[in-house]
Amino acid sequence: MKTLSVAIIGMGSVGQGVLKVLAGSKGQYPAQRTVIKVVAVADSKGVAVDDKGLDPGRVLKEKLNGDLKRSGQSALDYIRTGNYDVLVEVTPTDAKTGEPGLSYITAALSRGKSVVTSNKGPVALQYKALTGMAREKGVHFLYEATVGGAMPVFNLLRTPLAGNKVLGIKGIFNGTCNYILTRMASEGLPYDMVLSEAKELGYAEADPTYDVEGIDTALKVVILANTAFGMNVSLKDVSVVGISSITPDALKLAADDGYVIKLIGEVRPNGAERVLKVSPRLVPKMHPLSVQGTLNAALIETALAGDIAVVGKGAGSVETASAILSDLLYIATTS
Repeated sequence: MKTLSVAIIGMGSVGQGVLKVLAGSKGQYPAQRTVIKVVAVADSKGVAVDDKGLDPGRVLKEKLNGDLKRSGQSALDYIRTGNYDVLVEVTPTDAKTGEPGLSYITAALSRGKSVVTSNKGPVALQYKALTGMAREKGVHFLYEATVGGAMPVFNLLRTPLAGNKVLGIKGIFNGTCNYILTRMASEGLPYDMVLSEAKELGYAEADPTYDVEGIDTALKVVILANTAFGMNVSLKDVSVVGISSITPDALKLAADDGYVIKLIGEVRPNGAERVLKVSPRLVPKMHPLSVQGTLNAALIETALAGDIAVVGKGAGSVETASAILSDLLYIATTS
């Protein structure tokens, strides 16, 4: 059995989800002949460290109870000096600067440490630099959790669709928007009322701007464009329209004609026909992208296999943690 020592930076929803998943399995993955050992966890108050291994369940309990014992190090200090194999970077996204995650990821890669992240900001802003650094150091930089949560996109492109030319990718990449549009369409409710409901249910943040104005989806379009097509684009290259102006009347008119309205992100790489776009679009009711509630969906157009559709939960602590786990086990089995 191979032991993979991981440091988890970020103890919010996703970080706690990773701890729950590892606690449930006791870090044991016999099928991959791997043991995942948590040697450090960090939040805004500092870092808890044990090179022999922390108990994920106990760490989570102590974090929630407010009595987690931390060293005097900052997260960045530990990343620069600590003894770990993989950095799991799960701090919140900042679309403008990528910080603090960008500094954390850069510090780990510069030491020759592999990185797994759910943080869209650094990947969207500095994809070329970060992947170049990882390649130079001979380590992994993986980010399955940045697009579609539990829904596999990059893993699908990496292995099952290897050798296929990908012609385009489009999909629903934001569960908050999909929930709002689904509720508005099914109940005939106004946007503001459903947005308030989404906040109460925890599907939308107190400030939902990133979600409802399409910025979150646009970040994911950038990541897809750079990863699948090597396009080296940024957020400013994406045409973005959100869902805040959609009315119940518009949804009803669409339904009467056999359509639903969905916020679709799309990327196509072909020259003058290049598409980098996020906007509400008409989708036939029986189309693979006509998914309901908080689900995400992606339609990958390939030259050999035709259209491949995947659907899954795009958010949630444990769901996102499942994508992080898949990246960790990929590193364990290929390193």
